Amino acid sequence: MQAPSSVTGALRKRHTSRITARAGKRMLAAFAAFAVLLAILVALLTSLLDPLQFYHKATWYSPVFSTEQRYQNPGLARNYDYDTIIIGTSMTENFVPTEVDQALGGKTLKLSIRGSTADEHFKIAKLALETGKVKKVLWGLDYFSLKTGDQEAAGPFPDYLYDHKLWNDYKYWFNYSVYEQFFKGIVRELKGTAPQNINYLYNWSHQVTFGKKYVINAYKKAKVEEAYFGLNEEPLDVIKQNFDDHILSLVRGYPKVEFIFYYPPYSILRQSVWKDTNALRYDNQLEMKTWMFQQFDQQPNTRVYDFQAESEWTYNLDLYKDLSHHNQNVNTWIAEAIGKDDSNYRMTAQNAESFVQKLKQQVDSVVVDTDGNLKNAEVSLQGKPLSFSSKSLISDKELLVPAKEAAAALGAAMTWDQASKTLVMERAGHTVTITVGRKQAKANGETVEMPFAAELTAGKTMLPISQAAAMLGYDVALKHEDGQSVHFTISLK
Repeated sequence: MQAPSSVTGALRKRHTSRITARAGKRMLAAFAAFAVLLAILVALLTSLLDPLQFYHKATWYSPVFSTEQRYQNPGLARNYDYDTIIIGTSMTENFVPTEVDQALGGKTLKLSIRGSTADEHFKIAKLALETGKVKKVLWGLDYFSLKTGDQEAAGPFPDYLYDHKLWNDYKYWFNYSVYEQFFKGIVRELKGTAPQNINYLYNWSHQVTFGKKYVINAYKKAKVEEAYFGLNEEPLDVIKQNFDDHILSLVRGYPKVEFIFYYPPYSILRQSVWKDTNALRYDNQLEMKTWMFQQFDQQPNTRVYDFQAESEWTYNLDLYKDLSHHNQNVNTWIAEAIGKDDSNYRMTAQNAESFVQKLKQQVDSVVVDTDGNLKNAEVSLQGKPLSFSSKSLISDKELLVPAKEAAAALGAAMTWDQASKTLVMERAGHTVTITVGRKQAKANGETVEMPFAAELTAGKTMLPISQAAAMLGYDVALKHEDGQSVHFTISLK
């Protein structure tokens, strides 16, 4: 038998253990209740402060706008007053809504999303359209937005902000980054910085530097770095399906809303790089431009404008910060042209193809001179225009073009010696020998001093076309039609 003291000790231990267990349960219950209460308080606080104005427009404090467009736009679309919306990529960010109001009439809300794809455009446009407030949509059409987007690079898309399900709003209630943006805005105000104006929300035109030298630098880099981009081009069937699903479906679904689409004016060098390094994308976007217009033209509630061949803008590199992005002035001119329904830009069934042909002619002839200025340089042989994959205007009297393409165009057989970097061209009894980097050439055995040497650029041998043609027995005439254009006419003697 156990001693009485042993029995008593065991009972005390069990009693103490039960007390401890009950105390632990009470503490756990209290902690859980506290956690639930804290979560409720945080949710209520978020709903009251509503940093993204997701539930209601800010009234009792000055609104602090987030620059995270995918998160900010849903609240703006739900709670602000408007009848016109702007949809598109960064090409639409520099629109000033009050200027659009003046040009188009109405009250405009900008819902741009930089680096966005057509499915994202669909989500924010549909959210706004579902409010019943929209009468007009101004939509910038970028070909790349119809491609399959790199969502990983853009970050996760907050679909929970775009649906009508209250139960998944907890992702908004407990998102610390929402408060991070909110308090940053408050700090800016306390420091005396003027509060954000929704009229200039997302506008970056006054925050960056524009100019020819920046575009030329971007051009030189892109000609090298984009050489393999064409390997990832989707078939046009995929592009067209994205268009049908994410753009045309809204046009058809809201027949009482006027949809105004436009093709943004990239610098002409943007198109030139595509042609030189990514011919598939270049051809696809030209084909899609006409095809999309044809789909829109079947809908009575659409207008389409094309600004991509407006050379007064696209050749003026001082309007751009890189190959694509222009300043606010261009957005203003676009709005004004649309407001006037300018026939120079309005696409119709009769002129749609002419916009494509005009752009192709510009891309085929545009060259960069030694001062970084853009000019049109054309070469014709026996009255027929010649096209080259790349060109460089090294003076107002000479044009460098790829040697292989020049030889083929001039009807000459060509051989190349890699060791000496020397090429030999033969045609109709004429033999020409040219060495890269040397101005001295041989024409039928005689030394000829060329004004400019052949160059090796991005793996291509570039030779002076007029000098090469003359040494091969052709007549070459040079014509400067204006300060912008130069024409090399090659003909048989």
